Amino acid sequence: MPSEPIAYPARVREVAARRVVDFAAELNDAQRAAATHADGPLLIVAGAGTGKTRTLVYRVAHLIERGIRPERILLLTFTRRAAQEMLARSEKLVGSESRAVHGGTFHGTAHRLLRRFGAEAGLPGDFTILDQGDAADLMALSRTACGLGDKTKRFPKKETLHHVYSRHVNTEFPVGAILREEYPRFIEHEEDMARVFADYTARKQGRNLVDYDDLLLYWAMLLETEAARAIGDRIGALYDHILVDEYQDTNVLQARILKGMCRVHRNITVVGDDAQSIYAFRGATIRNILDFPREFPGASVVTLEQNYRSTQPILDASNMLISRAEERFTKELFTRRVGGEKPWLVTAQDEPQQTRFVVDRILELHEEGTPLREMAVLFRAGYMSADLEVELTARNIPFEKWGGLKFLEAAHVKDVLAFLRVLENPRDEVSWYRLLQLMPGIGETTARRAIEAIAAEDWDPDAFARFTPPPRAREAHANLVQVLAALRRSDLEGNGSVARDIARVRTLYDDILRARYDREEPRLADLERLQAIADGHGTRADFLTAISLDPPASSTDLGFGSESEDDTLILSTAHSAKGKEWDAVFLIWAVDGWFPMSRSLGDDEQIDEERRLMYVALTRARDHLAVSFPFNVYETRRGANYSLSQMSRFLDRGVVRTFQQVVLERTEAPSPEEPPTGATPVVDLRALLRNRFQG
Repeated sequence: MPSEPIAYPARVREVAARRVVDFAAELNDAQRAAATHADGPLLIVAGAGTGKTRTLVYRVAHLIERGIRPERILLLTFTRRAAQEMLARSEKLVGSESRAVHGGTFHGTAHRLLRRFGAEAGLPGDFTILDQGDAADLMALSRTACGLGDKTKRFPKKETLHHVYSRHVNTEFPVGAILREEYPRFIEHEEDMARVFADYTARKQGRNLVDYDDLLLYWAMLLETEAARAIGDRIGALYDHILVDEYQDTNVLQARILKGMCRVHRNITVVGDDAQSIYAFRGATIRNILDFPREFPGASVVTLEQNYRSTQPILDASNMLISRAEERFTKELFTRRVGGEKPWLVTAQDEPQQTRFVVDRILELHEEGTPLREMAVLFRAGYMSADLEVELTARNIPFEKWGGLKFLEAAHVKDVLAFLRVLENPRDEVSWYRLLQLMPGIGETTARRAIEAIAAEDWDPDAFARFTPPPRAREAHANLVQVLAALRRSDLEGNGSVARDIARVRTLYDDILRARYDREEPRLADLERLQAIADGHGTRADFLTAISLDPPASSTDLGFGSESEDDTLILSTAHSAKGKEWDAVFLIWAVDGWFPMSRSLGDDEQIDEERRLMYVALTRARDHLAVSFPFNVYETRRGANYSLSQMSRFLDRGVVRTFQQVVLERTEAPSPEEPPTGATPVVDLRALLRNRFQG
């Protein structure tokens, strides 16, 4: 076990005083027009690499210089880190007062507002937030309660049920429409799914639980419900200006919230790029950014087109590709950078030759001075890099793959958090189930009986101690009762901390972990990391809320490549690459049915989104871009049958003209030496064949 941490007092922060910002000298014309916009709705259409973050930071600075009180400005982003980065950059411009700006994610802001105003609308202020995994587990309990958990019947799994429920809430699509589009085989179960969703909703309310979707939905309801009009007016009156980053990634529910927050002052600034709207599968809709001028009449639109990332040849290819989109804001990215070669369009015989090219070219660029960390290989879906991963490993090239399991999705981390959740909210049924089924001798049936006994005593924290387990589970029951009692006693005595809570949990859990997993060390290291994170939070409630709303990104034992290498190549899906940039980018599998994916081929809207996704991939490159196309695709990895593939439909003749076409030379072994042409034959093969059919 790690030693007890010691406290190190923070020093008083000293920052530079406000300086005079020269907007004309520090911004280009379009950026300056956006940053210094007066009042009223503003849409900033910011092309890839055009400095949207810089523009938004200067917009905050301008508002503060105008005399807008920082605490009256709300900056909404999709990650807390993005908000913190913008506010830190604002601080350099206008001094420490910019730290009073309210910045955060939609869900984080919703949480803060619901803690403050929810009790007036019937939502107790001590609610617990369910993460996505726990919400799916609770959905499974509702499915069972409705008599639909029989594994012999073809009824949707918990993940499917939660996806349909969440998509319905965020997009306002009817459940039936979602089933017809995504799960036609389950249409017959629409009424039963409605029963499950009703039970799920009641179960959350009865156990004082709130899921991610509830955070936004309750915020919207406070702003829109006539009975809550007074509360909604007070929430809207908190801010004079609202700024929103990545507006193309918002969903219908978030757009409703923004309209409600701005119904009095209409001072809303949104930044985004319709050409990078790629998250429809999460519920985002491109309509929000395309329809902004109609939803906010009189809105000003400023387009940022000067690119600070890529060479002009890369931009020419990207511009040509996105120009084929059915509906978009017209923009033509350009750069002041000079030089640069055309991006490569590489035709490979098959996947192995594509792989060899990518690895050889990476090594060539590395030898010329490009670090591995400044190169990335992108693809439409994670499985498309399988052959490449094998070759990189064989040639000892370290790599990291993005898009894997998140830290909080790791089972051992969720196990430890379950202990803390039942302490914070004894009605958290999902965490009780998880916790109980960790214990030796306690299976699903015993866990259900125990929870029913606790619920019968109105979720009394001590009810579990009075439950009588079967003989095989008595030792585990006693151990768990002892740990939970020690944790509650520490709370009462006021000498606890979240890190100490986890340390006490681990006196029981570490042995369970060792028994359940073969590779224990990386998982134990994860728990130490979790403990270190917890040490920075004052209360258990604060910690559980923070880690649910803004979870750590990755786990040490999940992912690929070498942990000891700092200079590692990046492998990433195109979705995970959004917002990033590299000196050299390789986009592999530019094949119809692969990119775009085959499931999108019959839907014009999905095809347009796939095109935007390829545009995102191309615009990640600064100096070198290569798109590869293997024209022989084998039906299976070990099979001999193959088909001739078709290059991605997005690479039409006009787009191809912006590329330098590259054909790879074959590297086959030389043929055996042929005999001289005039050699005397030792056998007449044609005569032998004729004789086969003659009597």
